[in-house]
Amino acid sequence: MRKYLLFLSVSLFPSAVQAQNTANDDTEIVIADYREPTITVTANGLGTAIVNTGQAVTIVDREEIDSIQGADPARVLRRTPGLSLSRNGGVGGFTGVNLRGANSEQLLVLVDGVRVADPAAPGGGFDFGNLLLGTASKFDILRGSNSTIWGSDAIGGVIDISTRGETGFAGNVEYGSRDTLFTSVAGGVSGEGYYAGLTGSWYRTDGFSTAASGTERDGFEQLALGGQLFVDVTSNLELFAHANWSEGDLDLDGFPAPTFAFADTLDTQETRRHWGDVGFAWYGNDLTLRGSYSLSDTARDNLDATGSTTFASDGHSERVSLRGEYRAIGPVTVAFGADKEWTDYSASFSPDGEADIFGAYVQLGFVMGRFAAHVGSRVDDHSLFGSNASYGADISYGFGSDWRVRASLGEGFKAPTLFQLLSNFGNTALQPEESTSFDLGVEKGERGRGTHLALTAFRRDSEDLIGFVSCFGVAGGICTNRPFGTYDNTARARAQGIEAEAGFAIAEGLRLSGVYSYVDAEDRTTGLQLARRAKHLATLFADYEAPFGLKLGADLRLVGASFDNPTNTTRLDGYEVFDLRAAMPLSEAVEIYGRVENVFDSDYQSVAGYNSPGRGAFLGVRGRM
Repeated sequence: MRKYLLFLSVSLFPSAVQAQNTANDDTEIVIADYREPTITVTANGLGTAIVNTGQAVTIVDREEIDSIQGADPARVLRRTPGLSLSRNGGVGGFTGVNLRGANSEQLLVLVDGVRVADPAAPGGGFDFGNLLLGTASKFDILRGSNSTIWGSDAIGGVIDISTRGETGFAGNVEYGSRDTLFTSVAGGVSGEGYYAGLTGSWYRTDGFSTAASGTERDGFEQLALGGQLFVDVTSNLELFAHANWSEGDLDLDGFPAPTFAFADTLDTQETRRHWGDVGFAWYGNDLTLRGSYSLSDTARDNLDATGSTTFASDGHSERVSLRGEYRAIGPVTVAFGADKEWTDYSASFSPDGEADIFGAYVQLGFVMGRFAAHVGSRVDDHSLFGSNASYGADISYGFGSDWRVRASLGEGFKAPTLFQLLSNFGNTALQPEESTSFDLGVEKGERGRGTHLALTAFRRDSEDLIGFVSCFGVAGGICTNRPFGTYDNTARARAQGIEAEAGFAIAEGLRLSGVYSYVDAEDRTTGLQLARRAKHLATLFADYEAPFGLKLGADLRLVGASFDNPTNTTRLDGYEVFDLRAAMPLSEAVEIYGRVENVFDSDYQSVAGYNSPGRGAFLGVRGRM
């Protein structure tokens, strides 16, 4: 069983190399200094060791998530080089993630390999405000374009979140500032040839006023559930399934009469999501296959103070896919795949719409010793805009004791959304947004282990970017029958910069780490800085564990100045946020923990006019059995 531990296109569960005894020999067999390789699925879609890809990848596992504490994914994601965030208010508010200066809608987000973006959203992106950490076990983050493997949306990068899985039982409860309560549980059973697990979380907070000018609190509440099943049918064939559901209620501020300025309101938003997949994995001597059927659905209702619906939308997608890898000759592999996706949406004040897209790819790989190289291509055919081709390549070479140099070249594309194509503002002549990115880096060691150093230079050029075009006073051409405006391929952008990472085991139990990013993201049409893209980003974090078990930690987030709008007339000041953490085991099964977020009560905004959380203290307990 547990071949799924090695086949990383599905959720990962902790495993260990164990001493073994035989009936005839009581000698303990130990593999000295063995370390499991860090595995990524975002590089090739099936699972490979990070050292065997030239692409830039960051992995954050459940142990690190627990050490950071809390439900907010932003506090985990900010440890990723080249990543910035913007949020409308507190936890639960719309949260956009920008990788290497790309728009938040140009990021492919997966949960257990399932696409979870909302097809009804105008930009078609994923709102990280809907994702909390209670049910997550790992973040696998690829920085750079990779549509060769993943198809549409993979312009800025790819993030795959694995659902939490435990053998036995684990859970936590924490309470803190703003009357915030967060609890999560995970449990599972395994035997010869099967694993079944369930996980869930509940979060509620009174929050604070989303509008910086307001005083009325805006709260958030979410319940999330997930489950997974793995069954060995034969020694080579495994069946799997994932199912996830969440429902959240978010208080909103808006633009009330008579001033129509952003201020307190009693509006709310209800968001209901479900997604999952069923499939099989085949593990042959030379051939590995993974096939699946998946679906994702996001429904939203905006309500006014009386409870009347002011806006509603529902985006739905279904996908069938097959991926494989064939070990052809010696170190040569051939990876391949094909998928087809059907999407549809409905929204208030807009006609319903649907589309489908089919894609197929092939990638050649060569791995020998500490040298690895891959090159591949993909073709996608969309029911409305036609065909698109993508190419990609990467190379990694290890030298010295634990150094390696890596490089990647990738193309990305994003299909126009259903709203951009078919709504009352739609334009069926739209073409996909396209990008070409490359990076070059040198790295020593691995993240989170011993001495780790990395320096990466990158650049991405994007064209045919889709923007909204005003039709005020224009009646013909692209504005025909679109009096209020439409969408068009109007813009170009360039993002370039450097990413630096460092981690050191300073002394027994003490580790210091940090990431710094310089991201120059420019609108090539106007020459101005892209909105909400700070040029300078850094996160410094330290962790100490005393011999008697006490754990102490600190995180410092530094964000430079940026602009809130494309015309660069509204400035967002830079800011610093400092967090302190502590945890103490009471027994092998129980630990108490606590933290103070924003210790110095920094007053800052990542979106103009929207508040951010001030100082907050939280205390919790977690257990395992």
